Amino acid sequence: MTQGEDIEDSLEMLEGIRSDESIPRNIRKAAEEASGALRDESLDKVVKVSRALNSLESVIEEPNVPVHARTQIWSVASRLEAATNTG
Repeated sequence: MTQGEDIEDSLEMLEGIRSDESIPRNIRKAAEEASGALRDESLDKVVKVSRALNSLESVIEEPNVPVHARTQIWSVASRLEAATNTG
């Protein structure tokens, strides 16, 4: 999978988190911030991914994250980390 595909897949998954009303608002906000970082054309790809990961890591350990959302967030984080490793 290419870097662009990893980022596009991550954006789709983040959109799913953002639109899921069963996920607490602060978690959806973090997904929105991560998505915004990935879409920011003024940033280098490594910076985009780093900012997105920081947004997600800020909420992943919160106790109010539903199990399905936590799984999605970890999946997004894995894809984004892969995107930085495929150059």
